[in-house]
Amino acid sequence: MEKPVSATVHTLRPGREPSIAALMQLTASGLNAVNHVILDRMQSPVALIPELAGHLIAGGGKRLRPMLTLGCTALLGYEGSRHHRLAAAVEFIHTATLLHDDVVDASGLRRGKVTANALYGNPASILVGDFLFSRAFELMVEDGSLRVLKILSRASAVIAEGEVAQLTAQRDVTTTEDRYLEIISAKTAALFAAACQIAAVVAERDDAVEAALASYGRYLGIAFQLVDDAIDYVSDAQTMGKNAGDDFRDGKITLPVILAYARGSESEREFWRAAMTGRAAGDAELVRAGELLRQTNAVADTMARARHYGQRAIDVLGTFANGPARKALTETVEFAIARAY
Repeated sequence: MEKPVSATVHTLRPGREPSIAALMQLTASGLNAVNHVILDRMQSPVALIPELAGHLIAGGGKRLRPMLTLGCTALLGYEGSRHHRLAAAVEFIHTATLLHDDVVDASGLRRGKVTANALYGNPASILVGDFLFSRAFELMVEDGSLRVLKILSRASAVIAEGEVAQLTAQRDVTTTEDRYLEIISAKTAALFAAACQIAAVVAERDDAVEAALASYGRYLGIAFQLVDDAIDYVSDAQTMGKNAGDDFRDGKITLPVILAYARGSESEREFWRAAMTGRAAGDAELVRAGELLRQTNAVADTMARARHYGQRAIDVLGTFANGPARKALTETVEFAIARAY
């Protein structure tokens, strides 16, 4: 594996205002090519398919996962074009999971806009999600690499397992932190890891580089989800692009709830049992939940864990030569953490 130019350890710096601008600039030309593939492959003679898919794909997403594929190939000095179609496949997998998730969660907002299922109905959203999964696998097969196919197909299966695991843990306040981490590692971090790992395959690097990039993506994905789960209780719809308190009302057992429940008195635990099972989950209860989360430092400690995983992602990058790509990928981690501030 490439050695770092400097032994200096980069650490997260709270208080900065990082962005993904560096990653966007680094991957701009490649992302244009990816977008062309996406627009081409979402077409269908069945008019509802491109209409519904386009509603979500053009709905303001940052294309973070395909940008990670492009950024990691830049980190490795790859100059070909295979990664464009594979990055598009990654985005199709992600979009398909969003369509399915919004149906499962009965969500009304996604990225600040009305969800596809709210506009077109659940059956159409599920079926178009299936269409996008199929398009993703077409792109993988066309690439011709069995290794890429194995990585992305495995990630797709793990994501589905994670979503089912989350469903079975829903409203169960006895869910442990370890179980929660297993769930988010599957439902969120698996695609981050795969998006980064396939860059090493495309660039024809060894197993050690593959493993390093997969670890970077996995740690980033865990940090990303931890932040999402924290800000559900401390942010607003305009910032998050979804309704504040959605996780609370849906009875989702996220780390802030797990920590608050473990640290609470018996009466406070009874509050969480009632709230998470839907017996008492209105606006007044959401306010009370926020108070308990502050009293127990549950949100603050969730963010501390996010910073821990973010730092692990940055540490992995330290094994690669310094340069614009490493800097952009580092700042992407900092951006993922800073969304909560």
